[in-house]
Amino acid sequence: MRSHATGHFTEQLREFTARRLAELLGVFLVVTAAALTLSLVSWSARDPSLNHATSGHVRNLLGGPGAIVSDLLMQLVGFGAIAAIVPIAMQGLRLMKRRRVGRATLRFGLWILGVLATSATASLLPATDRWPLPSGLGGVVGDAILVVPRTIFAGSGVMIAVFGVGAAFVAILAVTGAAGLGFESEADMRLRSAEDDAGRRPIADDEDDAGGEPGVALISLGALIHFGLAFKAWATRVAGKLRRPARTADRPPPPSYPRVEPTFEELDLYPAYAPPRARNLDEPFDSAVAPPAPRRTRAPARAPQPSFNTRYEAPSLTLLAEPKKQAGGVKLSQEALEQNARLLEGVLEDFSVKGDIINVRPGPVVTLYELEPAPGIKSSRVIGLADDIARSMSAVSARVAVVPGRNAIGIELPNQRREMVYLRELIACEDFARSNHKLAIALGKTIGGEPVIVDLARMPHLLVAGTTGSGKSVAINTMILSLLYRLKPEECRLIMVDPKMLELSAYDNIPHLLTPVVTDPKKAVVALKWAVREMEDRYKKMSKLGVRNIDGYNARVAEAQAKGETITRTVQTGFDRETGEAIFEHEEMSLSTLPYIVVIVDEMADLMLVAGKDIEGAIQRLAQMARAAGIHLIMATQRPSVDVITGTIKANFP
Repeated sequence: MRSHATGHFTEQLREFTARRLAELLGVFLVVTAAALTLSLVSWSARDPSLNHATSGHVRNLLGGPGAIVSDLLMQLVGFGAIAAIVPIAMQGLRLMKRRRVGRATLRFGLWILGVLATSATASLLPATDRWPLPSGLGGVVGDAILVVPRTIFAGSGVMIAVFGVGAAFVAILAVTGAAGLGFESEADMRLRSAEDDAGRRPIADDEDDAGGEPGVALISLGALIHFGLAFKAWATRVAGKLRRPARTADRPPPPSYPRVEPTFEELDLYPAYAPPRARNLDEPFDSAVAPPAPRRTRAPARAPQPSFNTRYEAPSLTLLAEPKKQAGGVKLSQEALEQNARLLEGVLEDFSVKGDIINVRPGPVVTLYELEPAPGIKSSRVIGLADDIARSMSAVSARVAVVPGRNAIGIELPNQRREMVYLRELIACEDFARSNHKLAIALGKTIGGEPVIVDLARMPHLLVAGTTGSGKSVAINTMILSLLYRLKPEECRLIMVDPKMLELSAYDNIPHLLTPVVTDPKKAVVALKWAVREMEDRYKKMSKLGVRNIDGYNARVAEAQAKGETITRTVQTGFDRETGEAIFEHEEMSLSTLPYIVVIVDEMADLMLVAGKDIEGAIQRLAQMARAAGIHLIMATQRPSVDVITGTIKANFP
């Protein structure tokens, strides 16, 4: 008797615990549905979420978590979130009333089907101008589902409307089936009524037993799917007979648009998975006012770009300082040079190095003495005496190196009074004016006083490194002025990045600039990424013409313009639906020469501190591939360490 009573008590305790847990689960589902409803009702696209970072006030009633969850639901399924909430709430109420939820797998499948069908139906509805998301009303899932019917029924609005009605009917059946509404048989309702009157807990589900006949919802759903597949096959046959591909000869040629200069201030950064939109959600959004017009209507309000129709006049040389006459005693006489040569020979003999000074080349800054050593004297021994020679000659420093191609060792000693090298005499010299270099840059003078003119296009990039006061800014300004005096705006364009906001601000508003001088490191990232995209576009244009570099492209375009020739290329636009043959069109290419682009970065260390990964990736691609596209880099830094000039960057700079 006692064992029987104990077993009965254990069974009652187990049933009591199961009922309480079921009620708690029902409360949890109802609370979850209510929380989701509140978060969706107060959803705002301007709230911070996983794909939208902002420091503004959170408008969602449930705070940050509610903003993130509601944004995920609206981004994925849009208004299909309603179909996801209703079954959760109804099943929670069912559990709170002590009613079991049977056939959980079937209900879960109907719940998923209802959400998908509702999203597809919502995506068919046109979105208003105040809809802030790039996807339709059904979210990304709804747009993805509609790809297939829109491809099959393209051009047939009636077919798409019929598909929408069918999707809505499927959504209603699936949602009501998942929620357990309207699908009870008369016997089930009588059984539940009798059990409620008797106060007993129901022992059967509101649906049919596992061995019974299938419910009305499942039968209706199967019939609907069969009808939909049959209708799809019939519609595909009819659409294939009615539609005829348009002839390629009747299609108008694609319009040619003029080249538009970029404006970095209007560029926005988006995550890789989000399609770009005309406006960013960071801007204020008023639900009562329609959003602003697209960007193309705001184009006339932009600052006017410099026109190349007028003739460009290079700056006058009078803007540069005129070389001053050197004070007496700057240039050494022949006697003084001969005396220094004999003194240098005596210093070398003190260190047991025999030889003769056979030539002396005085320069504006240093003087070169050519030593012909005696037989048996090693060059490495003389090179190792550089510091001792400077000390014995009372010089600041000395540089010793072998003269290539000759039996001589060069010894450079600084002059007591240096001669100033003026940019004006370098720009005005015949070597600079008659140079055939594409991007000629004046760098200074040799030891013999001859101008040094180099071609940036052959270098193809330049890295200037040195401590503060070593002359980096002077070198950068010399290179910029060389390009401005040499090339027109249609031949060379500049992008200047100046994080220090001092060195390059004087060049603002010159016609060679693609954009005003960039001083914000974050905008510098955008400028470099634009340069990468421009490089890729140029490579596509060059591949279409079958040329290898920018010089070949410009020569081909100039030849076509001189002959009045129209350059076209044949592109494949699709396939014939009936024959399966490829459809080709002739595309007319715009004839415009491409200017060289020089990107100048005054301080690399500041950019690497703010956005090191983005800057390194952009500069690496430009350094590796941009030479043939006519894009070149000039970078300066006072800290050429590994964290600033990484290995991948250093490998592509001379």
